[in-house]
Amino acid sequence: MLVLHGYFPKPLSPYPIGTPKLETSTVLCKDRILKVNCCNPNRQTERGIEFDIGGAFYRHESSTGRDLGILAASVYRQSKGGLRVLDAMCGCGIRSCRYLMEAEADFVLANDANDEYRDLIVGNLKQVERDETRWVVCHSEANRVLTERYLQRDFFDLIDIDSFGSESMFLRSAMLALRLGGLLYLTNTDGYSSGGHRPRHSLDAYGAFVRPLPFANEIGLRMLIGGAVREAAVLGYHVTPLFSYYAYHGPVFRVMLRMNRPKILENRDYGFIGYCNRCGHSQAFSWEELGKIGCSCCNSEGSRQGFVVSGPLWIGPLHSSDCITQMLDLAAEWGWVGNGAGVELEKLLKHMLDESDPRLPPGYIKLDEMTRRAKMNGPPLRMLMRTLQEMGYAASRSHIASSAIKTDCGMAVLIKLAKELVSVPQS
Repeated sequence: MLVLHGYFPKPLSPYPIGTPKLETSTVLCKDRILKVNCCNPNRQTERGIEFDIGGAFYRHESSTGRDLGILAASVYRQSKGGLRVLDAMCGCGIRSCRYLMEAEADFVLANDANDEYRDLIVGNLKQVERDETRWVVCHSEANRVLTERYLQRDFFDLIDIDSFGSESMFLRSAMLALRLGGLLYLTNTDGYSSGGHRPRHSLDAYGAFVRPLPFANEIGLRMLIGGAVREAAVLGYHVTPLFSYYAYHGPVFRVMLRMNRPKILENRDYGFIGYCNRCGHSQAFSWEELGKIGCSCCNSEGSRQGFVVSGPLWIGPLHSSDCITQMLDLAAEWGWVGNGAGVELEKLLKHMLDESDPRLPPGYIKLDEMTRRAKMNGPPLRMLMRTLQEMGYAASRSHIASSAIKTDCGMAVLIKLAKELVSVPQS
């Protein structure tokens, strides 16, 4: 049985003394019947699970990010045979509930710094069977909880940090408390820094000097991953993304990372991204290319005048194709996608699968930017993608921008191709 330590300011029992008897209703969660607390009128439902939000911050729009986390956690549990989760900022406790009920976690430590939420969190977690070894609620600052777990050699398979803004102070303590091969689910909601409007702030938080780029929301994901890559390297680890997810509400940037020991001479995919405002070409650069960075499309003496560089950032694939495939299969098995259900989730996972092509460079090209530079109306996106693929280029939709394309074809060639497609009469 887990031994817990003195940083818990409240009694450790997950069932507070004097809790009144609650009325319940029955819901079906996957293949299990669950009893749900119905005494509080301030209720929400997520994937069939009812819960009380009380005064805690809650966004229904963030449920997709929770869906992705549950799927990845369940895939991990199936492959490893166990799952211990630390929910560092649990809010009302819905993430912890879902890790227990849907991902079938063996144990969840649900922490929130606000001890006024204790009864709220406990009330929601009581939907799980009353086995005190499966979950515990505590109230402390996230870094303290993570550090205490590390000092007690009490490691977790998945650590979920749903933080606000560009807080990166949790990275090191989270990695120390994470089991080798475990998963780290990070959050950033700072759209100003990813948009290049606060480059010195992004430098302080993630070690990246970010300039304004037309694919700023993808930069937000790469900035977050890059900061984790840098912190992991200090500790002798290497992290790679299993998936990266952007949601426009907030905005919210979420990345699920796997932490391992680095292989000798491993390419860390950690470098710089350049963009030419003159021609629209973007390109990734390694550290070895510093001092030689410039626009490959412009050979004139002034070619660097409109060229901006951001970094260092993650410049590798945003997703693991193997992981996304397993998540998609599991979502179909659970009935979350397929047969008309979960259309948006299925579309998202399939876009992520396409985006995981290692040939695709960082960034995306918005069709309106291409047509503005070409001074013409562009061809349909599907036609353009199909033609690029037939020509041997990598091409996919972007889950971040619906009217954008990710491709290893440069802007100049893309404009030329688009003009040719528009000039050809369609039968």
